Amino acid sequence: MSMKQIFLLSILLLCYTSLLAQDQNIAARLVQEQLDAYNQRDIEAFLEPYSDSVKIFNHPDQLLYEGKEGMRKRYGPRFESNPDLHCTLMNRMVLDNMVIDQESVIVKKGNPPVQVFAMYKIAGNKIVEVYFIRPKIDHP
Repeated sequence: MSMKQIFLLSILLLCYTSLLAQDQNIAARLVQEQLDAYNQRDIEAFLEPYSDSVKIFNHPDQLLYEGKEGMRKRYGPRFESNPDLHCTLMNRMVLDNMVIDQESVIVKKGNPPVQVFAMYKIAGNKIVEVYFIRPKIDHP
């Protein structure tokens, strides 16, 4: 391989790495925006990072609801009736267009927090799919 070919290959690799990092930054920013709005209980700001046709699932494939209007119906009343509602980010992993958050959610002060993993898929600079993983609770 000639020096010119190595140089061109290096430039292409740098460009690809830069684009990948940019995509990861966008993905993390969108997820952080919705988390911040969730904690402020601001439904309009919360919905902004989502695609109009977003799909929300219980992992692996149980569709809970879809579209911003489905989210508005679910989260709007929750934001209004739960002044203690707060999500703490415990851990975040970003890979390409996927963000995986480990979250601890307080619904009401005094109650134990709910632990959840949320996986966000990004496309077209919007969150297009979310998958929740919640621990199963065994009842005697």
